[in-house]
Amino acid sequence: MLQGILPVLPTPFTAEGGIDAAAMARVTDFALGAGVDGVVFPGFASEVDDLTAAERAALLKVVVERVAGRVPIVAGASAASVAEAVGHAREAMGFGVATVMIQAPKSVDAGFEAVAAFYRDIADAVPGLEIVLQNAPAPRGSDLKPETILDIVRGNRAITYVKEETLPSGLAISALIAGKPEHLKGVIGGGGARYFIDEYNRGVCGAMPAVELSDIHVAMDRAFRAGQIARARELYMRTLPLLVIQANFRMAFTKHVLSRRGVLDNRVVRAKVPPMDAHDLAEIDAWLDAAGDLMQAAAPPSMRVAGARG
Repeated sequence: MLQGILPVLPTPFTAEGGIDAAAMARVTDFALGAGVDGVVFPGFASEVDDLTAAERAALLKVVVERVAGRVPIVAGASAASVAEAVGHAREAMGFGVATVMIQAPKSVDAGFEAVAAFYRDIADAVPGLEIVLQNAPAPRGSDLKPETILDIVRGNRAITYVKEETLPSGLAISALIAGKPEHLKGVIGGGGARYFIDEYNRGVCGAMPAVELSDIHVAMDRAFRAGQIARARELYMRTLPLLVIQANFRMAFTKHVLSRRGVLDNRVVRAKVPPMDAHDLAEIDAWLDAAGDLMQAAAPPSMRVAGARG
């Protein structure tokens, strides 16, 4: 069962721009130490569009080895064609990962028949696969309507979760949960945890934010599930300024925060994201300092010193 906080892990690069397997292991260890309920790799936040097939396979292997069965892994298998998606799914299965997240590609018409056939062909080609149908907003995603998704899911028992991240996502999440067939195990929130409380109030089984604040997101999840809603809201409000900034700079923000926390030693990105100047970095650092007590309290022991500025 996928539930709770399942962060999308970033791809660390060396200063020269190659993939950094040692840093990938540290990122995975950080997530596990923060108490996450699962991890996702690769995804959009992993700069997946800028990775070669060999690079994503090598890094997924690192993640699988570091996790060592302790929490579920969701492997990203989105691709422009059925054949490519099937290849990624089979590769994941070869590593022992049977759950994959797949977004309907822009190359497929957003209508029911075409999208349903896309997912059906993948499921038929890879028996035993469990699919997380990722519904992303345009222009990256197909912005599928809840009724279309439900029709697709009803005809495909391999689709066991939906990650809903269209904007606004609230009504879509409620519609999916209200109409879900028995084999759909849950709906997962997206949007980088910027709508965490609303999504949890509507009944999502978990969230897939970026990884840099996983310890605080885990604390939010645990507080909400324990009925400590005021505490969950407090944690949400304390981190929301950071998540607002993260929406602009995406992977570069994630890597800056992980560098501040002692997990990475650079913030090299391949993806085309807006540049951050000294003012941006100072603002991020100020908000990190303001939330430092939360990280100090929630971070795994190996990261507690790195969680404070210094």
